[in-house]
This record gives sequence, structure tokens and C-alpha cells, in this order.
Amino acid sequence: MGTRSEEVGRARLRKYVVTENVSETVPVSREEVRVEREPITDANVGNAMDGPAISEEEHEVTLRAERPVVEKEAVPVERIRLNKETVTDQERVSADVRKEEIEVDGARDTDRRS
Repeated sequence: MGTRSEEVGRARLRKYVVTENVSETVPVSREEVRVEREPITDANVGNAMDGPAISEEEHEVTLRAERPVVEKEAVPVERIRLNKETVTDQERVSADVRKEEIEVDGARDTDRRS
């Protein structure tokens, strides 16, 4: 009895892309205009003219705000290898086997080995 190698199956690797929606809260800031008025009192009258001079022309202030920006980048996260290994087991096999024997009638059977 012996063994014979035969194909019993195949393995394939197939890559596919899964898309999932991810939501995240991002803090954003913005500038707002606030007008501050301060009454002139005896305590601050000496500082009443501090600060920039205001003329009769228009004054503009540029306001800025942050907007969320989404950036995506593909980065490797895992490496996959397909390997095979040979595993040896013991299997019990049984089969009918035949052998030939000789029957002798009327003659003396001598064993040639002795």
C-alpha cells in the first residue's frame, strides 16, 4: 500500500472595497462683530482718547470663519499572505487482497528451504 497525491481543492484571495459612512464632530470657530460701549466717567476721562482714531469714513473689519475640510488618504493597514502547509495524518484503510496458494494431491510436498 502507498499513497497518491491528488487535487482536493483550491484557494483564492480576492480583494474588495467596503464603503462606510463615518461621521465626526469637528470644532469650528468664527469671528463675530461685537460693539462695546463704555461711558466716560471721572475715573477714565484721562483715557477717553486712547485707541485708534475714528474718522467719518467707513471702517471695515474682515471676519473669518473655519469650515470643516475632509481629507482622505489610503494607508496600508494589513498585509495578507496565502501559504500552504502539508499535514500528515494516519488513516486506516482496509481492502480485500488475494494471494495464490497451491494445493497438492497425491504427492509429497517438500519444503525446498530446509
